[in-house]
Amino acid sequence: MNDDDLVRAAKSGEDQAWRELYRAHAGRLVVWLGTRPCDDAAISAEDLAAEAWLTAAQKIQEFTGTSSDFAGWIFGIARNLASNSRRRSRRRDTQPTAEPPEHERAEGPEPELVARDWVAHALRRLPPRERDVVACVDVVGLDVESTARALGISPVAVRVARHRGLRRLRGVEDQARAVSSRSR
Repeated sequence: MNDDDLVRAAKSGEDQAWRELYRAHAGRLVVWLGTRPCDDAAISAEDLAAEAWLTAAQKIQEFTGTSSDFAGWIFGIARNLASNSRRRSRRRDTQPTAEPPEHERAEGPEPELVARDWVAHALRRLPPRERDVVACVDVVGLDVESTARALGISPVAVRVARHRGLRRLRGVEDQARAVSSRSR
């Protein structure tokens, strides 16, 4: 597989090429990392994403593919960094000493935050593989091949895990509706 023009430009260190790659993938990467469990309260999705971009910049010469293949590659880097972070956190077994202060406005939280919290809560109910696949495909919009590359599984495994995860989420939603209708 050959590199496309954008990847070739990024490999040669062109700032504009990196900006375009960043613009195309950075937001989705942070959202996806936010759906994954993190045992260390001191590490945010933004921190992991920044570390993934730094690693990508250091290893871009090893990457071969198009700018859309780059998504699977950077998500794979981020997945590995998140896994390493979880393992380190478990070994250290650190707990935060105090909750950070809440900064809610008087009229309530922003709708985007409520929606993001709902999605993260719903995804936590899924087994890890299904959660990761649904987050990649349905939350951040990666295609099946990029998701497979990011997660280190086959495209068939991505399709199966997505089907199972969405079916489980529908079941959870149906249960929540039944409980809410009984409580009225």
